[in-house]
Amino acid sequence: MRRALITCALAATAGLIVPTHAVAQPLPPAPVIPDLAQITSALPFQVPADLSIETLTNQVANQVANPEAIEALASLAPAIIGAAAGPSDIADDGKNDLLAQAKELLENSELPESIKSTLQRVITFLDGSGGGGPDIPDPNSVVITQFLYPTLGEGCISDTADSVGTALAVAGPSKLPPPGPGAGQTGFVFTALGTAPLAEKQESPLTVSWINVSNGRTGSQPLTGEAKINPDGPATLSAIADTGSGNVVAVISGGITTQKPDAEPRSCSFLPTIGLVTVR
Repeated sequence: MRRALITCALAATAGLIVPTHAVAQPLPPAPVIPDLAQITSALPFQVPADLSIETLTNQVANQVANPEAIEALASLAPAIIGAAAGPSDIADDGKNDLLAQAKELLENSELPESIKSTLQRVITFLDGSGGGGPDIPDPNSVVITQFLYPTLGEGCISDTADSVGTALAVAGPSKLPPPGPGAGQTGFVFTALGTAPLAEKQESPLTVSWINVSNGRTGSQPLTGEAKINPDGPATLSAIADTGSGNVVAVISGGITTQKPDAEPRSCSFLPTIGLVTVR
């Protein structure tokens, strides 16, 4: 069974699936970025403002996916997507539904502590008990918010190899991801680790659905390869959303199509992953 081969913890720092493309010249020194244990327990984090998006996606690529965690946490995704697709006047009901589901999951004593900790972070974010969000960042840095857990794409690398998907959110104004979210906007980046470059034609879209629980604004839109991030692979897609300021809950899910040179396209789907980002 394929899942038996995917053994890892939510905050692991090793056992990664990484791209295997050649590099003509040595890479520049890596920027100072928290290790994954810090990232998953202390979101968000800051990186230099002049950091390239390719370097950033490579630096946070050391992730592995826990199927049990994905299944438990992704059960919140339909409610988020439903709220994002509905009219703005149901935003409060959507927020309350999310809170209720998160609390119900949290009360399940059979869940590992790592998953309970993540659910508690969702609850704190939704009910506002965590305060008004992160401090105003250094103007020479960019605040990156990593999604709560990496996800899985079955058969995305080959018939027998799955891809780990990692997602990031960047509140504007910022230069990342290109062309850069403005004030009141949020940029989203998704990387399918170990995969070939994006194919020119995508069979089914990879979509971000979001709800701003502070202002009631909702939306859904596809992530694309228009920004040309990691054009030689791994497949990386992005989008910029007009979320407005406030606390934003987002779900990224759907499919991607990749293609190696002189090979047939390969399409696969990723399980939903959830992100929380505060937009100033």
